[in-house]
Amino acid sequence: MLKTSLLCSSNPISSPLAYLHTSRPLTPPIRTRLVAFSSLRLSLNRLHGLRHGLSPLHSTATEGELCIKPNTDFPELRFCKAGRKWLRQQVSGEETIKEVELVEGREHPGKKSWILSFSGIQTVDQARQLVGSTLLAEEEDRPHLEEGEFYTRDLVGMRVILKETGQVAGTVVNVFNSGANDLLHVMLKSAVPMPNGSEESSNLAKAGDSGPLVWVPFVEDIVPNVDLNRREMLITPPKGLLELNVRTDERSKKERRQLEWKERKKFQKRLIAAKKKLIEMEQQHVFHGFRFGEKSQVNLLADQIVNVNSKLLQQALENVEIASKRWSITESLAGTKVVRNRLKISEKCFTPATSEENLGTNFTLHEKALHLVSKGKVAVVLDMSDHKNHGKEYDPGLATSTNMENSETSSLQTLICDERFVKVEYRSSMPLVLISPAGEINSMKKLLSSNNYFGFDPEKVWFLEEERLPVVSSLLEQNRHKILMKSPWEMLQSPVGSGGVISLLSSENIAEILAQNGVEYIQVCHGERYTGGSSLLLLLGLVNEKEADIGIQIFEHMEDVEEGFGLVFSVDIMKKLTRQINKLQFYAVSKPNPHVELVEKRWIDVEPSSPNSYEFHSTIFSCLNACSSDKLCVMEITK
Repeated sequence: MLKTSLLCSSNPISSPLAYLHTSRPLTPPIRTRLVAFSSLRLSLNRLHGLRHGLSPLHSTATEGELCIKPNTDFPELRFCKAGRKWLRQQVSGEETIKEVELVEGREHPGKKSWILSFSGIQTVDQARQLVGSTLLAEEEDRPHLEEGEFYTRDLVGMRVILKETGQVAGTVVNVFNSGANDLLHVMLKSAVPMPNGSEESSNLAKAGDSGPLVWVPFVEDIVPNVDLNRREMLITPPKGLLELNVRTDERSKKERRQLEWKERKKFQKRLIAAKKKLIEMEQQHVFHGFRFGEKSQVNLLADQIVNVNSKLLQQALENVEIASKRWSITESLAGTKVVRNRLKISEKCFTPATSEENLGTNFTLHEKALHLVSKGKVAVVLDMSDHKNHGKEYDPGLATSTNMENSETSSLQTLICDERFVKVEYRSSMPLVLISPAGEINSMKKLLSSNNYFGFDPEKVWFLEEERLPVVSSLLEQNRHKILMKSPWEMLQSPVGSGGVISLLSSENIAEILAQNGVEYIQVCHGERYTGGSSLLLLLGLVNEKEADIGIQIFEHMEDVEEGFGLVFSVDIMKKLTRQINKLQFYAVSKPNPHVELVEKRWIDVEPSSPNSYEFHSTIFSCLNACSSDKLCVMEITK
């Protein structure tokens, strides 16, 4: 019989939904979490068993030293002994592993971290090159464990066998430490025979060949035998344990058909209402595609029509008629006397380990913000859309050089893995709204669900797709700007920009829901800017201290704040803004857009040689018009 040992971890995870990378009453693998720009922890190939994220040390330490936050039971063994180590990095998009020489390592008192020196790394600039790197150790260099202790990576991939019947139940895909005991994440096989003649086997058979994922406590009573050589373990699960996470649909075929019929009727009502709105706007030409094409193409057109935000479109068209121009935050905040609540601070004050020494008298603002976050009083709206070229005039020199490769999902992964985003211990109580680019929402859902939402509560996470509006002709035809068609069954559309965040929160009634759940402040920012999470925390503390409605951070060296916006709203002002969507300001940008037109019952392609259309854009900063100057805070970050 194997004995068990207590798990000791330098960085425990507070919730079983946080990460799936620890162990049972077993000794965890020698791994660490990245301090700065981290990435998802993937299994290593030849060099594995030890990983340590590196970040430059921004304190009073010697230049070139690095701060590392371990998650291992053997830090003295790994960091005190000088000698050869291995470093994994991403260089030009490719993964490389190189040999490095550890000169010295010492514990950082009170910080649960270590300070390391490497040969050849003597300046801060050289140290910055190692941010996001991973320190590796050879597998044979792992410390010997006592009987009954195991490394996580040795358990992952093991076959799980029902001891009573000898049948293979599934495979261990991950191990997680829940605090009290460790949990095996097991992917079951289809139609697993249950012990004691359980009648639930038929339910498992419906789960499919991939099988459902279930949690199995890694305790001696349930997992009495682990055979490392044969790569299998025997389990004696209590009745019903393996069926806990199995989802079944017990509705009859008739009931499912009735439900599908109701959904179709509901969609038809929405389609009729949407078509009526477009008819009122004299856009009937959009319906021509219903007379052509196959069923899938007609369904695509129906979905497009239903999803048109006709209120926003009408509003944008009205702004075209009054010759609206792009809203400028520079103009609105030009006078320092206009905004009394203004704070200037150097970007050098914001380091991975924000301290009183760095922030000085502003440290109290940072502490106030942390208190609000810890009490679940703050929600985060993270816009992962690309705003770099939104709302800008057409430039022929750039028209053919735009990189269409979408990397927002990988950017989100890097961002959330960084503890400066939101500390793990606060995530379960913090609502999170993710706004994805068009077509990326499923990828983002998959990213979070496959990583147990990175510690966030799934019930408090919203996934929204960026607001888009149809592109219209810049020429007036019969006193209207006609919606342009990309194909007979697809409208030409463009993203609205950061102003669409307000519209999305309004359509989903999110601000009201957050208020009902005790949220007092909502941080709204572009994903590109949350890597400096400390600055937004300081802004939150400033808004709270001044009892302001809106706080905005601007950067001295940034020409276009739309590329990296960051604001803090009181929940009351956000509720007000979402109820006054009709006051959202739009401006039209003239651009050339190829499209199709129906001419004498034939579809023809139109290839313009000059701008022929309007794309509608709105900036979130236009909401400042709804806020009096004494209720506005501005934090300017200087170089």
